[in-house]
Amino acid sequence: MENHQVKILLVDDEPDVIEFLSYNLRKEGFNVFSCLNGQEAIAIAEKEKPSLIILDVMMPGMDGIETCTEIKKSSTLEGTLVIFLTARAEDYSQIAGFEAGADDYVAKPIKPKVLISRVKALLRRIPVLSESQTIELNEFTIDRERYLVVKDGAEIILPRKEFELLMLLASKPNKVFTRDEILATIWGNDVVVGDRTIDVHVRKIRERLNTPGIKTVKGVGYKYEVQGG
Repeated sequence: MENHQVKILLVDDEPDVIEFLSYNLRKEGFNVFSCLNGQEAIAIAEKEKPSLIILDVMMPGMDGIETCTEIKKSSTLEGTLVIFLTARAEDYSQIAGFEAGADDYVAKPIKPKVLISRVKALLRRIPVLSESQTIELNEFTIDRERYLVVKDGAEIILPRKEFELLMLLASKPNKVFTRDEILATIWGNDVVVGDRTIDVHVRKIRERLNTPGIKTVKGVGYKYEVQGG
């Protein structure tokens, strides 16, 4: 996809930040929208359906965590990527961001070139996880084309990263994927995230699907274990 085809919504309560980042993103050819609060962000996102939202965490009224949670709940915004941009870099703040469904988390101040690199890394990720559009397992079926999981007749929609991680593990049952492999495939080599990011996503998959299939291989990574495997 060409940059001019990519809509990016920039949300921050500081007009100077909006102006500075908008300028640099537009220089790269992106189609940029902006607003100053979470409520407006949801309204614009529902209307424009951006590919990516860059979202400040600390905002008055509806903060970034609440805004991201609402965005990820929206069926019309399925697949929309979210990057948190914030001055708060503590572990607990990052974990809260990923729990809310964020795809990346970067701390202020950040150089425009670094942010743009992270944006491009997210946008160019086209998962090549399986030649088949579906993976059928005893527990459930993963429908790659519709981006959903079918379990006991019910359709379950996972956040984008959780779906891609599940698809990766299930694409080769019983294979152990190292943490480095998972990070490179799902988050890309240009995106710096920690091991906790993987752990949070795996835990959420287990909870949403109530699946015993995803196994932790201590000190190595994760695998999807089929019965009798």
